[in-house]
Amino acid sequence: MGILNHKRILLAGILMLMGAWSVDLCAQQYRIAACDWMMLKRQKLGEFQLAKDIGADGVEMDMGPLGQREQFDNKLRDPHFQQLFRHTADSLGIAVPSIAMSGFFAQSLLKRDNYLMLIRDCLSSMKVMGAKVAFLPLGGSGKEWQRYGENYYMMVRRLRQIGKMAQSEGVAVAIRTGMHARFTKRMLEDINSPGIKVYYNLQDAVDQGRNVCRELRILGAENIAQIHASLTDSVTLDKDPRIDLRQVKQTLDDMHWSGWLVVERSRNAQDVRNVRGNFGTNVAYLKKIFQEQRQKQITN
Repeated sequence: MGILNHKRILLAGILMLMGAWSVDLCAQQYRIAACDWMMLKRQKLGEFQLAKDIGADGVEMDMGPLGQREQFDNKLRDPHFQQLFRHTADSLGIAVPSIAMSGFFAQSLLKRDNYLMLIRDCLSSMKVMGAKVAFLPLGGSGKEWQRYGENYYMMVRRLRQIGKMAQSEGVAVAIRTGMHARFTKRMLEDINSPGIKVYYNLQDAVDQGRNVCRELRILGAENIAQIHASLTDSVTLDKDPRIDLRQVKQTLDDMHWSGWLVVERSRNAQDVRNVRGNFGTNVAYLKKIFQEQRQKQITN
């Protein structure tokens, strides 16, 4: 009887481990992160503890300010900071799924003669932190490239070069065009590089009155590297009637997409600098929708 009980206990333990493993696998379909620069922690060591405190699975690091500098003000070129940042992230169990070049919100990719050097710096930093996606916003490049013409094709050529660099490193550079999905998909076809993907931003679609779920389906799962899952600052996601995140999840489920949802904004406009309150609330709400419901299905 003692041996039988022992076997039963051992079997129960194995089944529990298998169940936990299944839940963990399921949870990995969607993981939640937050942007370090929007949490006022751009390339600061405390960003990893903050990410852990707010319940995030990871943090999207930024390359540092650019402005009129020749290079990003990037600590990740320094071997001391490389080791320090990587060790701290690993010790806290915080992933770095992506590294952002937020400097291009204000600087033009088309006017930077040294753009390949800047991209190379980002790709090197990604290797340090184990990131697989680079975020490249195109908002600082003006409006001319958003119409088919000389600037559009110049943008396509530059992104094709960037895509080749990313592909050789086994990573992706994900662009935020701010444009509707059909334009963006056509642009991807013109670039014709597996190293260039889309960084889809819910805010762009909602602000311009576009249907998020329709756009996701137009772009296709294979073209979407990551998603900025937040809206223009007003209220936190749990109180925002402008989007149905459960419907977004169902659409992504149907597309068999998996990846990282990253909080950028959706701050309470009346308490915009309350980092822990805003980002903690948004992370918790995204986890409730994208992780907890699926875990319950597996458990039950």
